[in-house]
Amino acid sequence: MKIKLIRNATLQLNYGGRTFLIDPFLAPQGAMPPFPNTPNQNLRNPTAPLPVDPEHLAEADAVFITHLHPDHFDEDAKAVLSKETALYAQNEEDVEAVQKAGFTHVHSFQNGVDIDGIRITRTPGRHGSEEMTAMTGKVSGLLFEAEGEKSLYIAGDTVWYEEIEQTLASFRPEVIVVNAGAAQFLEGGPITMTKEDVKAVSEAAPESEMVAVHMESLNHCLLTRDELKSYMSGSPTFHVPEDGETLTF
Repeated sequence: MKIKLIRNATLQLNYGGRTFLIDPFLAPQGAMPPFPNTPNQNLRNPTAPLPVDPEHLAEADAVFITHLHPDHFDEDAKAVLSKETALYAQNEEDVEAVQKAGFTHVHSFQNGVDIDGIRITRTPGRHGSEEMTAMTGKVSGLLFEAEGEKSLYIAGDTVWYEEIEQTLASFRPEVIVVNAGAAQFLEGGPITMTKEDVKAVSEAAPESEMVAVHMESLNHCLLTRDELKSYMSGSPTFHVPEDGETLTF
């Protein structure tokens, strides 16, 4: 497999002979205001440029949207992607919302899907504390499996909690992508993984390759790449790619 970090949680994934686009957030730098009630109100989103031509990303065989927050599926993605693109959303509610944007081939991955022998399974997530989920809403992760490929777990926008530990124990994924950044509002605590959360994933899956993304592209993400790399130093199986960088496993 090849995993290319585009920016934030947006990934271009080559897996099992197919190309997938995960959580397309394609706005140019500074096109959106800062998220309300968050730190760094002087920074517009996204805080980093898009490192590729978005038109190239539209050539994916399928697009997976783990949830509908604008940094995972934005207006630019809706404009760039063909309305006939195969899109997969986490549940029927999200499917209906994507269909309202004019897309005609939208499916739910809630009960898993099979694309040309590639099995994609929905995994649970919690976008912050239980109290925060009343605001942040339902989120999902993805598990990719195919003959001849390592299993890949994309955790999505979640913090470390018991169901992540159970997912790791049940599936024993060989490659794990976590959304770090310690995104947070002024109250309520982190809504994506902190460095301590990332460490907990690593300790729960010591034989897995790990990739940390979702950093340095939003005004409310406070954990930097350098801070996380320093905290996780000494682990040859831990990777923090730059925007536009491709990793091969």
